[in-house]
Amino acid sequence: MKTYQGSEIRNVAVVGHAHSGKTTLIAALLHAAKMTPTQGRVADGTAVTAYDEEEIARGVTMQNAVAFAEWQGVKINLVDTPGFHMFSHEARAALLPVEAAIVLVNAQNGVEAVTERVWKFAEEANVPRIVVVNQMDHPKAGGGGGLSALVDDLVDRWGRNCVPVQLPISDSQGFHGVVDLVTMEAFYYTPGGDGRGKVTGEIPASLAADAKARHEALVELVAEGKDELMEEYFEKGTIPEEHLITAMHEAIREDRIFPVLFSSGLANMALDHLLDFIKVYCPSPVERAPIPVHVPALMAMAANGSAAAEPGADIAFRKVDDKEPAGLVVFKTMTDPFSGRITFFKVLSGVIKNDATVENYTRRGQERLSHLSVMQGRKPVDVLELHAGDLGAVAKLRETLTGDTLGQKGAEIQVDVVAFPEPAMTYAIEPKSRADEDKLAPAIHKLMEEDRLIRFFRDPMTNEFLIAGAGQPHIETIVSRLKKRYHAEVTLKAPKVPYRETIRGRAEAQGRHKKQTGGHGQFGDCKIRMEPLPRGGGFEFGNEVFGGAVPRNFIPAVEKGIVESAARGYLAGFPVVDFKATIFDGSYHDVDSNEMSFKMAGRLAFRKCMETCKPCLLEPVMKVEIEAPDEFAGALMGDLNSRRGRVQGMESKGRTTVINAEVPMAEMLTYGTILTSMTQGKGSYRMEMNHYDIVPQLVAEKILANAKRPVEEEEE
Repeated sequence: MKTYQGSEIRNVAVVGHAHSGKTTLIAALLHAAKMTPTQGRVADGTAVTAYDEEEIARGVTMQNAVAFAEWQGVKINLVDTPGFHMFSHEARAALLPVEAAIVLVNAQNGVEAVTERVWKFAEEANVPRIVVVNQMDHPKAGGGGGLSALVDDLVDRWGRNCVPVQLPISDSQGFHGVVDLVTMEAFYYTPGGDGRGKVTGEIPASLAADAKARHEALVELVAEGKDELMEEYFEKGTIPEEHLITAMHEAIREDRIFPVLFSSGLANMALDHLLDFIKVYCPSPVERAPIPVHVPALMAMAANGSAAAEPGADIAFRKVDDKEPAGLVVFKTMTDPFSGRITFFKVLSGVIKNDATVENYTRRGQERLSHLSVMQGRKPVDVLELHAGDLGAVAKLRETLTGDTLGQKGAEIQVDVVAFPEPAMTYAIEPKSRADEDKLAPAIHKLMEEDRLIRFFRDPMTNEFLIAGAGQPHIETIVSRLKKRYHAEVTLKAPKVPYRETIRGRAEAQGRHKKQTGGHGQFGDCKIRMEPLPRGGGFEFGNEVFGGAVPRNFIPAVEKGIVESAARGYLAGFPVVDFKATIFDGSYHDVDSNEMSFKMAGRLAFRKCMETCKPCLLEPVMKVEIEAPDEFAGALMGDLNSRRGRVQGMESKGRTTVINAEVPMAEMLTYGTILTSMTQGKGSYRMEMNHYDIVPQLVAEKILANAKRPVEEEEE
């Protein structure tokens, strides 16, 4: 395969809402560029970037995938991304290695929830955006209000800088082609062709006036950013085509305009025009501003020069250039059943050669880059070297994982990568057999290398193995992969809610343990006082014994007995928390007293106190943030109230409402599925543990009715 310089490379992420046609469009672009003999399709599992067995079975993209097209001397790297809200973190991560994003808009539905979200992600990452209205061949393209309404909606949402650079040629018979508003030419296509059979023709009379007006609007908008262009525009009334192309390239690179194009991936129409547009107008990696990186050596120098190094003292800028020291950042890890772990990376600087040895700056080890390649979906294509700005892959690295920075020894840097959100849903997981239990941990850790949102841990409160992910479909996918890839079968069930018990009153009681069985007996006697602590206070133990009523060496045994009984619970077997126990009196026997006797006495005293100090149940309350389109806010508020939630506030972000609330964990175990149903898949949420609160009496009675009360100690 040909080696491409940085100036000959275009890195583009294709982002957008689910079912906008991202995977299909990429498959069509690859076919139009003659990279594939036939066009792959999502429906039959032949799309180049839909190779995962679970993605094929479910018909949705769940992880980023990379492919490339060679087009008229330029290599276009395309990153396919998921469109479901629960996998939007993958779309965010895909913006790290690219210089432009194609924001795909479904021609039938217009801008949807995830489209808005990925637009914000690109805005935060300073990635230029190109809007492509896809599925223009659909009978309902343009929605109810037609094309003008769709374009007006784009402008309303994203500003007047969102400007068409094409007009679709469509009528009652369907979509026929596009009018290029830069060259003022019409391009016609045959549905179902190879996407390249364009014929230049006259602009249809029905579009001539609109095309002229939109051409002038485009020229004026591009000229606004440059004084010399404004002068030329006022002198000549327009800008020559060659100047306009250069100016548009700069305007797109500088985020001053967001061009709008039209296509149909499924019908293979206007694809060569889109490839041309990417080649001419998308910035190359070497045009990118130098990348901010952390340099540990700078921090060390700053620390040596002053008592406290200032924030940002370790920041430097690495230019995307072959002449810089070799450096690369890992943006994805994939596990292949044949090749093992495959590491995807972007070359930040320098030239990476096959069989080169590089240092992993993150993990302090060395890696050999054997069989350097570029990925065409799942298929690796061997290359001898990769230049600054290119995307590549290598198999079987020993330690390197997603987010690591590697490079030339002695030129250490660290690149900030996108922080992954906390998982939204947790399930208990149970192996079906002993053999499955042995396979489970190694298999899940391999999946965690591939998907950084997965969490796997044992809950110390319930002793259950828990697996956490973005939502129910995500966790079900994990379970399916465990079975198909690693032959580890597990059962999913809702996790136990980690209830707690506490006290609301003060009480005193005596615990007296006496047993005589011949020879040395057992005798322990203590009086304790129990009182509540503030929420989150845990457990405290006090000693107010005077005059040696209980020898000092037996006091820890009393505390141990109380702690053990508290761990076993009183009402329903849940640990007792937020209380203070104080021993203030007691008695002992010179011969029969020992630590075990006083531990038993402490247990008995604890249980007697619990009878009279108003015990109650505590439940975990989660801090929840829900984001959904405005029209669903009322229904969501009502649903939260029905779940005993307390709404803390609401915030409006454009056409989206953010609701902050506190809701008991027991009411949120299946919330992801409910939210998807209530918001037609347009809502998302995240939650974290906030505090414990007292369970209402009616709810507590149901919990206690289903719980097993601990067996009480026998008192003699």
